[in-house]
Amino acid sequence: MAFRDLGLDPRVLRAVGEAGYTEPTPIQSAAVPQILAGHDLIGIAQTGTGKTAAFTLPILSKLAAGHSSPGHIRALILAPTRELVVQIEENVRAYAKHLHLTVATVFGGVGEAKQIDALRRGADIIIATPGRLLDLMGRRYGNFSGIQHLVLDEADRMLDMGFLPSIRDVVRQLPRRRQTLLFSATLSREIEAVTREFQHSPKTVQIGRRSNPAETVDQFVYEVPRHLKNNLLVHLLRNPDLQMVLVFARMKHGADRIARKLEQSGIRTATLHSNRSQSQRLRALGDFKSGAVRVLVATDIAARGIDVDGISHVVNYDFPPHAEDYVHRIGRTGRAQAVGDAISLVSPDEQSDLRSLERFIGRSIPRKQAEGFNYSAPPPPAEPRSGGGGRDAGGHGGGNRGGGGGNRHGGGGGGGNRPRSSRGPAPSRGGGGGGGGGFGGGGKPGGGASPRGGSFRPRARR
Repeated sequence: MAFRDLGLDPRVLRAVGEAGYTEPTPIQSAAVPQILAGHDLIGIAQTGTGKTAAFTLPILSKLAAGHSSPGHIRALILAPTRELVVQIEENVRAYAKHLHLTVATVFGGVGEAKQIDALRRGADIIIATPGRLLDLMGRRYGNFSGIQHLVLDEADRMLDMGFLPSIRDVVRQLPRRRQTLLFSATLSREIEAVTREFQHSPKTVQIGRRSNPAETVDQFVYEVPRHLKNNLLVHLLRNPDLQMVLVFARMKHGADRIARKLEQSGIRTATLHSNRSQSQRLRALGDFKSGAVRVLVATDIAARGIDVDGISHVVNYDFPPHAEDYVHRIGRTGRAQAVGDAISLVSPDEQSDLRSLERFIGRSIPRKQAEGFNYSAPPPPAEPRSGGGGRDAGGHGGGNRGGGGGNRHGGGGGGGNRPRSSRGPAPSRGGGGGGGGGFGGGGKPGGGASPRGGSFRPRARR
């Protein structure tokens, strides 16, 4: 089957051809005719199989055949993360390049002025995250009475991780007569039952088993003590075949720590998580796409918007506790029938999660050993806590809360104030010299030291 056999608008077909596509993927072949026929739809397919085009192409064709009203919004696409909103927008604009349709995005982390203006003016298609959209809708921005198409992309994630109340509030403000589409890589039976409150007699298109990770991805497990994960990751990255690597961490601070370790080993790395500003996140994705950085360390939520061709390897640094997250993670490689590798670093405390995943996918994942790696290396010694220090070379301090001073260069020893807590011994009255800082000269004296050099007991706070 070719795209021209699906009944799409000729201008959309022209854009698809210019993008280099000739044959639809299975999810596109199955979903596009159903959407063009006006049915509500639940689309389930593995990550990287073309789900975005499966709903974008028919919606564009239907909008192109209709008429828009000034100030109205005709199609609304909801996605869980701002990165995914941006990725969908890129696809929509590419396929709509020969159509006279307007497209706008609404998401948090950036200023709202342009988004408010877009809602006021109206747009044929709005792509949004639920939180920011609901906020602006609550302030009466946007005319949604003309919505013809509603899409919930990554439906399982939005409905299963706290988005359900917001989505319900958004849907209540939409016309009842509309087409509602839900797409995801995974969709549990329980969540599928919840989605039916948004749809009318939906058709279901399912490509492959629900639990199947992308079939073009080779999967391996390296069993390793937790304290050696950093060393093993650096060891594996010495292999030049790991060209474009996406590393998953469970927590934001963990992602930052992994990135620091890799940078210290001379590996260009960027991070992607919710504590990063929108400009930082876009820059990280841009650097990763362009090859300016070889490794991108991300958390699950932020990575939902990563649609990058050419990712050679996905590394589960922290093994995911939920099998669905594993499926989404490894689907970032092996996209559009390309090949890729998924590597999981599994410590003893993560073995139960690994066994749960293997039951979920119905098979065992092969174990591997890294050649030339020392699996018996002891944990590094705990770093002693020092009293403080300046930016470049602060002094070591005395007392319980004492700390070295120093503005930028140099710095004196710490002072010994009485700690706030009553626990532990108080410092001696004479302890703690003044620790001036700054380019080798005396700044303000440190805590516990009088301006004249004598010690005194600090005045109690009232």
